[in-house]
Amino acid sequence: MIETYKPLAFTSPLIDVYIFLIWIHLDWSSNYMNEKGARICLKSLRSKLRHFGAYHVPNNASLPHSAPQTAADKLCVIITKQLHIKASISTPQRHQRLNIPLQELFTALTNFKTASVTPSIEKITTPTIAHPIPMTTASKAIKATMSKALTHAKIVPRRSNERGHADHGWLNTYHTFSFANYYDPRYQNFGSLRVLNEDRVDAQNGFPTHPHRDAEIFSYILSGELTHRDSMIKKGSEGKQGDDFFKMHRGDVQFTTGGTGIAHSEQNESDEEVHFLQIWALPWKRGLTPRYHTRTFSEEAKRQAFLPILSPLKAGPKATAEEEKAAEATLPGTIPIHADLVMAAGIIGVDKRFKWTVGANAVQKTEGRNIYIHLPMTKKGAMKIRIDGRESAVLSEGDGAFVSDVNAGDVLSIESIGEAEAEVVVLDSD
Repeated sequence: MIETYKPLAFTSPLIDVYIFLIWIHLDWSSNYMNEKGARICLKSLRSKLRHFGAYHVPNNASLPHSAPQTAADKLCVIITKQLHIKASISTPQRHQRLNIPLQELFTALTNFKTASVTPSIEKITTPTIAHPIPMTTASKAIKATMSKALTHAKIVPRRSNERGHADHGWLNTYHTFSFANYYDPRYQNFGSLRVLNEDRVDAQNGFPTHPHRDAEIFSYILSGELTHRDSMIKKGSEGKQGDDFFKMHRGDVQFTTGGTGIAHSEQNESDEEVHFLQIWALPWKRGLTPRYHTRTFSEEAKRQAFLPILSPLKAGPKATAEEEKAAEATLPGTIPIHADLVMAAGIIGVDKRFKWTVGANAVQKTEGRNIYIHLPMTKKGAMKIRIDGRESAVLSEGDGAFVSDVNAGDVLSIESIGEAEAEVVVLDSD
């Protein structure tokens, strides 16, 4: 339950959240914050205050000349004043760096941790400067904040046995969203995420050539071998394989932009079962030029932290033909996707915890992100994870979870609590 804070009664734990919030916006710019970063920080601050039950927070609360009306407004004004941020959209040099060292930032914030905000505007504009917080102390405060749960996040599990299911003999498939003969009006899409199928295909079987259009389609191989062929592949193969096929194994991801139309097949030509996820996303516009990418992502890297696999095309929806051909993703080393979506995967050791930063600093839509977390289903059933420290969000193999009411920059914790390391897929969508 979220506690509602009364006006003029901000507490130390609440301020700790904002220390961390400002820290993450400062981190990318070394010891100084530029004006744009300051404004983003204050905008995020207002948003966070709403989640903690703050009363009306007007959009201009960050400006020095605003008339503070609530405790939330006063806090914004104090930060603005003490850091000497002259935030005006008409300022010609609004992109220049401002002289705001981190040490001064923590000095200013000391006041907010040790005293409540008073209703006197005079005191707000001329605050008493306390002793600086040592950087080591500030770091401890930040680490403590990072372990806190996202109390404003809504997490709804999607249990494995509730998914759509079909067993065709050669194909055993589970559908998170409506697909083929499975239809549930509650599960049509989640942001740009449209399809998440978990498939097992028997040896010497598979999907014969079939068409696609206006969909971003990718396969994540969990075990076994899957051979991909499509109508584009002869025009240039990415990899060491044949000029008309690509054999994928664990760690490989194959991505196809359906666009104006493409035909492909996915066959298990090996002597063992193949287990993989097939995922579709809705593109940000129709009629794209069909393209494909196949890349391998390191197992070792996935054991260190969540490894981004797909991120939005850097040039965005208005990309030129040249930019489409260059296929530069927002995050280096990832496959570009024509959607405001980031996919990542991690292999979390037993009793270990990974953190996912919402948006991964790669998305256009920053507020109201939709995140789907999936734990693939092995035949051992030993994997189990807990999201955000919540017992109501413990997932077993085959389960997933819809996470909403989160914004870019929020940090989501995922802990492995089973008897085996857990391979987790994160789909962060608009």
